[in-house]
Amino acid sequence: MRPLDRIAGALLLKQHGVDKIFKLEAGRLQVGNEQRFYLVRPRMTTMKFIADHINADKLGNKTRKYKIIFVPRKLYVCEMILEQEGVYGDVTFEEFHLDLIPLDRDILSLELPEFFPTYFLEGDQTWVHTVAKSLVNLQTLFGTIPNVYGQGRCAQNVMDLIKVLQENEGQGKSTVNNEIGHLILLDRDVDYVTVLASPVTYEGLLDEIFGIKSGFCEFDGEITGANKSTRLLLSHEDDIFEDIRNKHFSHVFTYLSTKAKQLQAGYDKRHTLDSINAMKSFVANDLKGLKQQHKSLAIHIGASEMIMKKKIAMDFEKQMKTEHNLLEGVDLKESYSYIEELICRQALLNIPLKLLCLLSLTQSGLPPKDFKFFKTLFLQSHGYEHLINFHKLKKLGLYVEQQSALETSSNIVDKMASLQKKSNFKIVSKKLALIPRVDDYDVRNPKDMAYVFSGAYIPFSCRLVEEVLFRNGWLGLEDITKVLPGTNFAQIKAKSVKGKAGSTTSIPQAASSRTVLVYFLGGCTFAEIAALRLLGQIKGYRFIIATTAIINGNGLIESIVEKFDNMIKLDNPSTTQTSKVT
Repeated sequence: MRPLDRIAGALLLKQHGVDKIFKLEAGRLQVGNEQRFYLVRPRMTTMKFIADHINADKLGNKTRKYKIIFVPRKLYVCEMILEQEGVYGDVTFEEFHLDLIPLDRDILSLELPEFFPTYFLEGDQTWVHTVAKSLVNLQTLFGTIPNVYGQGRCAQNVMDLIKVLQENEGQGKSTVNNEIGHLILLDRDVDYVTVLASPVTYEGLLDEIFGIKSGFCEFDGEITGANKSTRLLLSHEDDIFEDIRNKHFSHVFTYLSTKAKQLQAGYDKRHTLDSINAMKSFVANDLKGLKQQHKSLAIHIGASEMIMKKKIAMDFEKQMKTEHNLLEGVDLKESYSYIEELICRQALLNIPLKLLCLLSLTQSGLPPKDFKFFKTLFLQSHGYEHLINFHKLKKLGLYVEQQSALETSSNIVDKMASLQKKSNFKIVSKKLALIPRVDDYDVRNPKDMAYVFSGAYIPFSCRLVEEVLFRNGWLGLEDITKVLPGTNFAQIKAKSVKGKAGSTTSIPQAASSRTVLVYFLGGCTFAEIAALRLLGQIKGYRFIIATTAIINGNGLIESIVEKFDNMIKLDNPSTTQTSKVT
């Protein structure tokens, strides 16, 4: 229900006649009244659950009215399964076209965490229509975006489908009235490294430790000091969070301490009030705001303390040092030893898998001997059922074996596919200067985007955005794009980002030309969002980040690996719910 909470919460649903709300699960659901609404994603397993519910009611001679509301649209395969189960005639259908959800003033999300595994791993293009439709709707409201750039196969698919939809449904506004000057579509497989590296911004660490779902973060009683957990909406409306969300974590406590002193000074102001009117004004205007800030401050202090405890327990500093060594390509022997230690200690699966993938990506694959060693060690430590997971990682190009130039393949198609999946991080890193060569990096007053990783690495995806905007296209980036997966394209309709001099519409043109929509296909991290915000401040751009979902390194690994009994407990990304309406 979390994506729906941003539009209509449980209280609003109850006000409109919803009796009870259930999470859709397998098995019988015998309770309830004469009507039942299912608000679901169009998945085959979901349809099987619903069919089982209906058939169970039939066996119990229970008569109800059933309606399935598909989010965002109905698929033929869902109707087919319901027909095979013999319940197609018992249900009616509706579609709820849930589009981009504004998580904050500069973040839009489809909240589709399944987009990455379904498209990039399984090759299922079901959700491409949803992405294309979201951009068509956006341009209908804010004008046709004149300059469009894309990198990756999915980006090209989305662009092709947008043209088809616009031809069928009509064009948006003219480019003269557009409010967004540039659209950049980026496939997630263009840059896996940024996702796998651990962020050090406050918001990034909150997501890593607690998990941020649809903009909400849930804190237990240990954080809030209460007997029950508290769900907090993290957005710019929380002044304290807005001030610290993009800060390097090492400077968060300093800010919180200063803020606590300011709040205390605000409370102490009541002792200087010398009239009834002044007291009334203080209670009416200041006291409520002080209480809200005090509550927010207490939560953020508690969360920061918990992050510190978790970092110590997880040996975060050593993990981050290993990541930085891998990014810089130094002290590989030490990194090998640390990864081997994690595997043998049977630590949480996502940590060693993240480091193995990062090692493979930064080294353009592992030598055959090392590749086999780590794979065998992991399987012996965690079980041979994880062979399927290594197959998936290899298919995505996350954990691969180096191949010599002289090595031949009997299957030319397989050989070409393996070449396309090969990482070329060293080439890209050198040409775009992704590794800052600064001895004493200032994370308090950062001058480039590397601060989100403590000055060790500039997010490649964000650097690519910077270069495309600077060059107004891909010209001059041929050495980079030729080693990236998929193709690239550029559709440029505006010749200048500064607008036409002397034109009566030069002001809105100039404003829109500095507004950039960056759409991540397959997920975006809070580190990338923070980096783009800083880039916007430095270069004078207003960035709007759109994505299929907000992800992190742990979430990426969890969306790929199979779930076995001896694995870590994985959060179910499904937001499928069952609503029972009176």
